[in-house]
Amino acid sequence: MRRATQRHYTLDDYFSVEEMSEVKHEYYDGEIFALAGASLDHNQITGNLFAFLKNALRGTSCRAFASDLRICTPSGLYTYPDVAVICGEIKLSGDRLETVTNPVLLAEVLSDSTRDYDRGDKFTLYRTIPTLREYLLIEQDEVFIEHFSLEGDEWRKREYRQAEDLLWLSAIKVTIPAAEIYDGVEFRRR
Repeated sequence: MRRATQRHYTLDDYFSVEEMSEVKHEYYDGEIFALAGASLDHNQITGNLFAFLKNALRGTSCRAFASDLRICTPSGLYTYPDVAVICGEIKLSGDRLETVTNPVLLAEVLSDSTRDYDRGDKFTLYRTIPTLREYLLIEQDEVFIEHFSLEGDEWRKREYRQAEDLLWLSAIKVTIPAAEIYDGVEFRRR
């Protein structure tokens, strides 16, 4: 619930903050949230997934993007997923700053501060994107990947807990070993 004294920001306010700041921000429902920096393992996992997908998608109509690509949902969330894949023409929102509207795959590396949000409200907002077909939630403290895929009208969940597991990303026709995602990760316990 919003407090009476809390300021309600416009989308234009958000873009002004983004243009002036070295820190990325998320925007939703009149609120602006600074995105915190990431751990070494978080960065390693994000880099591994991005690099694998970039190479696997070479020669196709799909492209992988790392965490500097802003996306927006029809429900009004503006955010920076850790990894995004877009197939075909990139569609922009038409807002003041470049913002993509048509990802087919989004991935988030989880942390203690984002885990519940990424699994709950953020996934609910992501599901309003008409082109979205797959969503990955990746733990950084252990091998554990939750893979959500849209099959018909329902989101199906698969879990992977072994480095030997293979994830089939049907929307982009790519198989990725869990070991590739976790390559070089030292599982630093918090």
